[in-house]
Amino acid sequence: MTAADLTPPLIGDPDLERDDRPAGRPGRDRTRRTVGRVLIHVALIVAGLAMVFPFLWMLLTSFKTLPQLLQDPLAFWPDPWTIEKYVDAWNAAPFAQAYLNSIYICVLAVVGTLVTASMAGYAFARIRFRGSRVLFIVFLATQMIPKQVTLIPFYLLMAELGWVDSHLSLIVPAMLVNPFAVFLMRQFVLSLPKELEEAALVDGAGRWRTFWTIILPNLKPGLGALGIIVALDVWNSFLFPLVLLNSPDLFTVPLLLASFRGQFGSVDYGLVMAASAVATIPMLVAFVIGQRRILNSMAASGLGGR
Repeated sequence: MTAADLTPPLIGDPDLERDDRPAGRPGRDRTRRTVGRVLIHVALIVAGLAMVFPFLWMLLTSFKTLPQLLQDPLAFWPDPWTIEKYVDAWNAAPFAQAYLNSIYICVLAVVGTLVTASMAGYAFARIRFRGSRVLFIVFLATQMIPKQVTLIPFYLLMAELGWVDSHLSLIVPAMLVNPFAVFLMRQFVLSLPKELEEAALVDGAGRWRTFWTIILPNLKPGLGALGIIVALDVWNSFLFPLVLLNSPDLFTVPLLLASFRGQFGSVDYGLVMAASAVATIPMLVAFVIGQRRILNSMAASGLGGR
Protein backbone atom coordinates (compact mmCIF):
# COMPACT_ATOMS: atom_id res chain seq x y z
CA MET A 1 0.00 0.00 0.00
CA THR A 2 1.38 3.39 -0.98
CA ALA A 3 0.84 6.88 0.34
CA ALA A 4 -1.32 7.64 -2.67
CA ASP A 5 -3.73 4.88 -1.64
CA LEU A 6 -4.09 6.37 1.85
CA THR A 7 -4.74 9.89 0.52
CA PRO A 8 -8.44 10.78 0.86
CA PRO A 9 -10.21 11.66 -2.38
CA LEU A 10 -10.38 15.34 -3.21
CA ILE A 11 -13.78 16.92 -3.59
CA GLY A 12 -14.31 18.18 -7.14
CA ASP A 13 -11.72 15.86 -8.70
CA PRO A 14 -13.11 15.23 -12.24
CA ASP A 15 -11.41 11.84 -12.49
CA LEU A 16 -13.22 10.62 -9.36
CA GLU A 17 -16.55 12.21 -10.18
CA ARG A 18 -16.76 10.93 -13.74
CA ASP A 19 -18.07 7.50 -12.65
CA ASP A 20 -20.80 9.12 -10.55
CA ARG A 21 -22.35 10.99 -13.47
CA PRO A 22 -25.56 9.59 -14.92
CA ALA A 23 -25.13 7.67 -18.12
CA GLY A 24 -25.99 9.62 -21.24
CA ARG A 25 -28.41 8.58 -23.98
CA PRO A 26 -26.29 8.00 -27.09
CA GLY A 27 -29.30 6.60 -28.96
CA ARG A 28 -31.27 9.83 -28.64
CA ASP A 29 -28.26 11.98 -29.61
CA ARG A 30 -27.63 9.79 -32.64
CA THR A 31 -31.27 10.10 -33.66
CA ARG A 32 -31.15 13.89 -33.40
CA ARG A 33 -28.03 14.04 -35.55
CA THR A 34 -29.60 11.75 -38.14
CA VAL A 35 -32.79 13.83 -38.27
CA GLY A 36 -30.72 17.00 -38.60
CA ARG A 37 -28.74 15.56 -41.51
CA VAL A 38 -31.92 14.40 -43.24
CA LEU A 39 -33.53 17.84 -42.90
CA ILE A 40 -30.40 19.54 -44.24
CA HIS A 41 -30.24 17.20 -47.22
CA VAL A 42 -33.95 17.67 -47.95
CA ALA A 43 -33.54 21.45 -47.85
CA LEU A 44 -30.51 21.27 -50.16
CA ILE A 45 -32.33 18.98 -52.61
CA VAL A 46 -35.36 21.31 -52.71
CA ALA A 47 -33.13 24.35 -53.25
CA GLY A 48 -31.19 22.52 -55.97
CA LEU A 49 -34.38 21.52 -57.79
CA ALA A 50 -35.65 25.09 -57.56
CA MET A 51 -32.48 26.34 -59.27
CA VAL A 52 -32.37 23.58 -61.90
CA PHE A 53 -36.08 23.74 -62.80
CA PRO A 54 -35.92 26.95 -64.95
CA PHE A 55 -33.10 25.54 -67.06
CA LEU A 56 -34.87 22.19 -67.37
CA TRP A 57 -38.09 23.95 -68.41
CA MET A 58 -36.18 25.96 -71.01
CA LEU A 59 -34.55 22.82 -72.41
CA LEU A 60 -37.79 20.84 -72.61
CA THR A 61 -39.73 23.76 -74.12
CA SER A 62 -37.15 24.02 -76.89
CA PHE A 63 -38.16 20.51 -78.05
CA LYS A 64 -41.90 21.27 -78.18
CA THR A 65 -43.85 22.04 -81.34
CA LEU A 66 -45.63 25.36 -81.78
CA PRO A 67 -49.14 23.75 -81.65
CA GLN A 68 -48.34 22.16 -78.31
CA LEU A 69 -47.07 25.48 -76.93
CA LEU A 70 -50.31 27.18 -78.01
CA GLN A 71 -52.75 24.46 -76.95
CA ASP A 72 -51.11 23.23 -73.74
CA PRO A 73 -48.43 25.74 -72.63
CA LEU A 74 -48.15 24.20 -69.13
CA ALA A 75 -47.33 20.71 -70.41
CA PHE A 76 -44.01 19.59 -68.98
CA TRP A 77 -42.94 16.94 -71.52
CA PRO A 78 -42.76 17.59 -75.26
CA ASP A 79 -45.29 15.60 -77.28
CA PRO A 80 -43.97 14.98 -79.86
CA TRP A 81 -40.27 15.71 -79.52
CA THR A 82 -38.75 17.81 -82.30
CA ILE A 83 -35.43 19.53 -83.02
CA GLU A 84 -36.79 21.83 -85.71
CA LYS A 85 -36.58 24.82 -83.32
CA TYR A 86 -32.82 24.36 -83.04
CA VAL A 87 -32.48 24.26 -86.82
CA ASP A 88 -34.67 27.34 -87.21
CA ALA A 89 -32.81 29.22 -84.47
CA TRP A 90 -29.41 28.44 -85.98
CA ASN A 91 -30.56 29.56 -89.42
CA ALA A 92 -32.44 32.64 -88.19
CA ALA A 93 -29.36 34.37 -86.77
CA PRO A 94 -25.57 34.20 -87.38
CA PHE A 95 -24.82 32.05 -84.35
CA ALA A 96 -21.63 30.68 -85.88
CA GLN A 97 -20.09 34.17 -86.11
CA ALA A 98 -21.32 35.07 -82.63
CA TYR A 99 -19.83 31.86 -81.23
CA LEU A 100 -16.52 32.62 -82.91
CA ASN A 101 -16.54 36.15 -81.48
CA SER A 102 -17.35 34.98 -77.95
CA ILE A 103 -14.80 32.16 -78.04
CA TYR A 104 -11.82 34.23 -79.13
CA ILE A 105 -12.75 37.12 -76.80
CA CYS A 106 -12.96 34.62 -73.91
CA VAL A 107 -9.63 33.02 -74.80
CA LEU A 108 -7.74 36.30 -75.05
CA ALA A 109 -9.37 37.74 -71.93
CA VAL A 110 -8.66 34.59 -69.89
CA VAL A 111 -5.02 34.31 -70.98
CA GLY A 112 -4.37 37.99 -70.39
CA THR A 113 -6.10 37.97 -67.01
CA LEU A 114 -4.14 34.93 -65.82
CA VAL A 115 -0.83 36.56 -66.72
CA THR A 116 -1.52 40.01 -65.28
CA ALA A 117 -3.39 38.78 -62.17
CA SER A 118 -0.70 36.24 -61.25
CA MET A 119 2.05 38.85 -61.61
CA ALA A 120 0.12 41.46 -59.64
CA GLY A 121 -0.83 38.91 -56.98
CA TYR A 122 2.82 37.91 -56.56
CA ALA A 123 3.88 41.55 -56.30
CA PHE A 124 1.29 42.36 -53.64
CA ALA A 125 2.07 39.18 -51.68
CA ARG A 126 5.87 39.13 -51.69
CA ILE A 127 7.26 42.52 -52.75
CA ARG A 128 7.04 45.07 -49.96
CA PHE A 129 7.21 48.75 -50.85
CA ARG A 130 5.95 51.93 -49.27
CA GLY A 131 2.17 52.09 -49.48
CA SER A 132 1.76 48.56 -50.86
CA ARG A 133 -0.97 47.63 -48.37
CA VAL A 134 -2.87 50.88 -48.93
CA LEU A 135 -2.59 50.47 -52.68
CA PHE A 136 -3.91 46.92 -52.48
CA ILE A 137 -6.84 47.94 -50.27
CA VAL A 138 -7.76 50.79 -52.64
CA PHE A 139 -7.43 48.47 -55.62
CA LEU A 140 -9.61 45.83 -53.97
CA ALA A 141 -12.18 48.44 -52.90
CA THR A 142 -12.97 49.10 -56.56
CA GLN A 143 -14.83 45.79 -56.47
CA MET A 144 -17.57 47.54 -54.49
CA ILE A 145 -18.26 50.00 -57.32
CA PRO A 146 -21.06 48.73 -59.60
CA LYS A 147 -20.13 48.47 -63.25
CA GLN A 148 -23.13 50.57 -64.20
CA VAL A 149 -21.57 53.55 -62.40
CA THR A 150 -18.47 53.42 -64.60
CA LEU A 151 -20.33 52.78 -67.85
CA ILE A 152 -20.41 56.37 -69.16
CA PRO A 153 -16.78 57.25 -68.26
CA PHE A 154 -15.69 53.92 -69.71
CA TYR A 155 -17.56 54.59 -72.95
CA LEU A 156 -16.00 58.04 -73.26
CA LEU A 157 -12.54 56.55 -72.70
CA MET A 158 -13.13 53.91 -75.36
CA ALA A 159 -14.38 56.60 -77.73
CA GLU A 160 -11.17 58.62 -77.17
CA LEU A 161 -9.12 55.50 -77.96
CA GLY A 162 -11.24 54.74 -81.03
CA TRP A 163 -12.26 51.35 -79.68
CA VAL A 164 -16.05 51.78 -79.85
CA ASP A 165 -17.57 49.08 -82.07
CA SER A 166 -14.40 47.04 -81.64
CA HIS A 167 -13.60 43.91 -79.66
CA LEU A 168 -10.59 45.68 -78.17
CA SER A 169 -12.95 47.53 -75.83
CA LEU A 170 -13.97 44.16 -74.35
CA ILE A 171 -10.64 42.33 -74.41
CA VAL A 172 -8.07 44.85 -73.15
CA PRO A 173 -9.96 46.08 -70.04
CA ALA A 174 -10.79 42.49 -69.08
CA MET A 175 -7.10 41.58 -69.34
CA LEU A 176 -5.75 44.51 -67.35
CA VAL A 177 -8.30 45.27 -64.62
CA ASN A 178 -9.74 42.45 -62.52
CA PRO A 179 -9.46 43.10 -58.76
CA PHE A 180 -11.02 39.77 -57.82
CA ALA A 181 -8.46 37.88 -59.92
CA VAL A 182 -5.58 39.77 -58.31
CA PHE A 183 -6.96 39.10 -54.83
CA LEU A 184 -7.37 35.38 -55.54
CA MET A 185 -3.83 35.07 -56.90
CA ARG A 186 -2.42 37.01 -53.95
CA GLN A 187 -4.08 34.59 -51.55
CA PHE A 188 -2.61 31.63 -53.40
CA VAL A 189 0.87 33.14 -53.36
CA LEU A 190 0.57 33.77 -49.62
CA SER A 191 -0.30 30.10 -49.10
CA LEU A 192 3.01 29.02 -50.68
CA PRO A 193 5.99 28.51 -48.32
CA LYS A 194 8.58 31.25 -48.47
CA GLU A 195 11.34 28.66 -48.32
CA LEU A 196 10.81 27.97 -52.03
CA GLU A 197 11.66 31.55 -52.93
CA GLU A 198 14.50 31.75 -50.44
CA ALA A 199 16.10 28.65 -51.96
CA ALA A 200 15.77 30.19 -55.43
CA LEU A 201 17.33 33.44 -54.24
CA VAL A 202 20.23 31.52 -52.69
CA ASP A 203 20.79 29.84 -56.06
CA GLY A 204 21.03 33.28 -57.68
CA ALA A 205 17.55 33.58 -59.21
CA GLY A 206 16.02 37.04 -59.39
CA ARG A 207 12.42 38.04 -58.88
CA TRP A 208 11.50 37.48 -62.50
CA ARG A 209 13.02 34.00 -62.74
CA THR A 210 11.62 33.05 -59.33
CA PHE A 211 8.14 33.99 -60.44
CA TRP A 212 8.22 32.06 -63.72
CA THR A 213 10.04 28.95 -62.49
CA ILE A 214 8.90 28.63 -58.85
CA ILE A 215 5.71 30.59 -58.19
CA LEU A 216 3.76 30.19 -61.43
CA PRO A 217 3.96 26.35 -61.61
CA ASN A 218 2.60 26.16 -58.04
CA LEU A 219 -0.35 28.38 -58.97
CA LYS A 220 -1.80 25.93 -61.51
CA PRO A 221 -4.85 24.94 -59.36
CA GLY A 222 -5.75 28.57 -58.75
CA LEU A 223 -5.09 29.54 -62.37
CA GLY A 224 -7.40 26.77 -63.58
CA ALA A 225 -10.25 27.89 -61.34
CA LEU A 226 -9.69 31.56 -62.17
CA GLY A 227 -9.71 30.78 -65.88
CA ILE A 228 -13.13 29.14 -65.61
CA ILE A 229 -14.53 32.03 -63.55
CA VAL A 230 -13.23 34.67 -65.97
CA ALA A 231 -14.49 32.70 -68.98
CA LEU A 232 -17.98 32.48 -67.49
CA ASP A 233 -17.99 36.19 -66.72
CA VAL A 234 -16.77 37.25 -70.16
CA TRP A 235 -19.07 34.85 -72.03
CA ASN A 236 -22.16 36.03 -70.14
CA SER A 237 -21.30 39.74 -70.32
CA PHE A 238 -24.17 41.68 -71.84
CA LEU A 239 -24.24 45.33 -70.71
CA PHE A 240 -20.85 46.48 -72.03
CA PRO A 241 -21.13 44.66 -75.39
CA LEU A 242 -24.62 46.14 -75.76
CA VAL A 243 -23.25 49.68 -75.34
CA LEU A 244 -19.94 49.30 -77.16
CA LEU A 245 -20.78 47.08 -80.15
CA ASN A 246 -22.97 48.27 -83.02
CA SER A 247 -22.13 46.01 -85.95
CA PRO A 248 -24.05 42.69 -86.04
CA ASP A 249 -20.96 40.81 -87.23
CA LEU A 250 -19.22 41.79 -83.99
CA PHE A 251 -22.00 40.63 -81.67
CA THR A 252 -21.28 38.11 -78.95
CA VAL A 253 -23.67 35.25 -78.16
CA PRO A 254 -25.67 37.01 -75.37
CA LEU A 255 -25.99 40.15 -77.50
CA LEU A 256 -27.11 38.17 -80.53
CA LEU A 257 -29.63 36.34 -78.40
CA ALA A 258 -31.15 39.62 -77.21
CA SER A 259 -31.43 40.97 -80.75
CA PHE A 260 -32.80 37.60 -81.86
CA ARG A 261 -35.74 37.94 -79.49
CA GLY A 262 -36.50 41.40 -80.82
CA GLN A 263 -36.87 40.17 -84.41
CA PHE A 264 -40.25 38.57 -83.76
CA GLY A 265 -43.43 40.54 -83.14
CA SER A 266 -45.31 37.53 -81.76
CA VAL A 267 -42.69 35.61 -79.82
CA ASP A 268 -42.18 31.98 -80.76
CA TYR A 269 -41.17 30.76 -77.31
CA GLY A 270 -39.93 27.42 -78.61
CA LEU A 271 -37.58 29.25 -80.96
CA VAL A 272 -36.40 31.60 -78.20
CA MET A 273 -35.86 28.70 -75.79
CA ALA A 274 -33.84 26.80 -78.39
CA ALA A 275 -31.67 29.86 -79.01
CA SER A 276 -31.22 30.32 -75.25
CA ALA A 277 -30.16 26.68 -74.87
CA VAL A 278 -27.63 27.06 -77.69
CA ALA A 279 -26.18 30.09 -75.90
CA THR A 280 -26.19 28.54 -72.41
CA ILE A 281 -25.10 24.92 -72.80
CA PRO A 282 -21.36 25.51 -73.52
CA MET A 283 -20.75 27.51 -70.35
CA LEU A 284 -22.95 25.17 -68.34
CA VAL A 285 -20.78 22.24 -69.43
CA ALA A 286 -17.63 24.19 -68.58
CA PHE A 287 -18.97 25.01 -65.11
CA VAL A 288 -20.02 21.42 -64.39
CA ILE A 289 -16.58 20.16 -65.41
CA GLY A 290 -14.69 22.77 -63.38
CA GLN A 291 -16.93 23.26 -60.35
CA ARG A 292 -14.83 21.01 -58.09
CA ARG A 293 -11.67 22.88 -59.07
CA ILE A 294 -13.40 26.19 -58.34
CA LEU A 295 -14.58 25.09 -54.89
CA ASN A 296 -11.22 23.60 -53.95
CA SER A 297 -9.39 26.70 -55.11
CA MET A 298 -11.71 29.00 -53.19
CA ALA A 299 -11.09 26.96 -50.04
CA ALA A 300 -7.34 26.94 -50.58
CA SER A 301 -7.18 30.68 -51.21
CA GLY A 302 -8.11 31.39 -47.58
CA LEU A 303 -5.15 29.48 -46.13
CA GLY A 304 -2.63 32.26 -46.42
CA GLY A 305 -4.64 35.37 -45.56
CA ARG A 306 -2.85 38.16 -43.75
